[in-house]
Amino acid sequence: MKSLIPRKKALARVLELLDRHPVVALLGARQVGKTTLAREVMASRKPGVSYFDLEDPADLARLQDPMLALRNLEGLVILDEIQRKPDLFPVLRVLADQPGVDRRFLILGSASPGLLRRSSESLAGRVYFFHLSGFGPEEVGVEEVERLWLRGGFPRSFLAASDRESREWRVQFTRTFLERDIPDLGIRIPPETLRRFWAMAAHSHGQVWNSSEFARSFGVSDATVRRYMDLLISTFVLRLLPPWHENLKKRQVKAPKLYYTDTGLLHTQLRIETREDLLAHPKVGASWEGFALDTVIRILDAEPGEYYFWATQGGSELDLLVFRGRKRLGFEFKFTEAPRVTRSMRIALEDLRLDRLVVVHAGEKSFPMGEKIHAVPWKELPAEVGKGTEHPGR
Repeated sequence: MKSLIPRKKALARVLELLDRHPVVALLGARQVGKTTLAREVMASRKPGVSYFDLEDPADLARLQDPMLALRNLEGLVILDEIQRKPDLFPVLRVLADQPGVDRRFLILGSASPGLLRRSSESLAGRVYFFHLSGFGPEEVGVEEVERLWLRGGFPRSFLAASDRESREWRVQFTRTFLERDIPDLGIRIPPETLRRFWAMAAHSHGQVWNSSEFARSFGVSDATVRRYMDLLISTFVLRLLPPWHENLKKRQVKAPKLYYTDTGLLHTQLRIETREDLLAHPKVGASWEGFALDTVIRILDAEPGEYYFWATQGGSELDLLVFRGRKRLGFEFKFTEAPRVTRSMRIALEDLRLDRLVVVHAGEKSFPMGEKIHAVPWKELPAEVGKGTEHPGR
């Protein structure tokens, strides 16, 4: 296996954004590869690159007076782990507006703009937020898709020498994340409480999220468990897939569905280490659905507000609905080698006025299943799903 996997698409996108925006924020979970990508950006932009690691005491000392340290720099300035020094944001606003200076800022952070509220307020109109996920099938190649599903996309987990070493890394990552990284963001929630919430979320992966049920289990209010959920979403480890509503004469599900963003972290919580463990586990179908769903969102480069799930109280459901310009694309995920057209698929096709319904399955072949319905094997998603669905304006 390769010891380093180039992230060509992400690199090209960041370089493109730096040409157009004075500040680009590269955001993603801890250890997802942001620093490695920033170093690739540095190699592409040399000379004239200044790098500050805000976890390095020496670099923090250099930034005690940030205006003095930064105002005379030109070219590309990289600030890694920006959430450790939020007082930099007002300084960046001033420097971004400084006329006649050829300078761009690339800031790296492990929390969303909502959690880094000062950045969105101080840099409004000057910053572009780019989210970096772990490795995807389009990066590791078709032959490594099963390994990616089992281990997840964190580089050190995926590239580990064995499944055991991969799981050991994820166990340590989870402990550090809950016990150190969350408190470092200034959030005071007991690690044991977050650990219980994290574990409960694993058993709810792929299901409609019921905040009241979580609240009863913890003996706290709905508002409290929603705060826990918002925190884990803002640090890129959980996702709530919102429901879509049509003006139909049907009762529709209004609660979101819960997914881990990385199946490797999910499998760690479920005590899954090997492929055999995974295939024998009761959550294998939900795990596979989450992996395939995330893959489709990545391939389509879909942004929040462009993708949903849909379900009715009568049992009709669509796993993923993506809006691409005027097109409505539907996706169903079936952990089987021989998917069949179901009544639910036909209802979704008609009620949602889908332009295309793709049934992603665990087999080996693509084939038509009916008018506007096409079956695609999961390993061919990067090649098949994006056809004719380019993002408008990209």
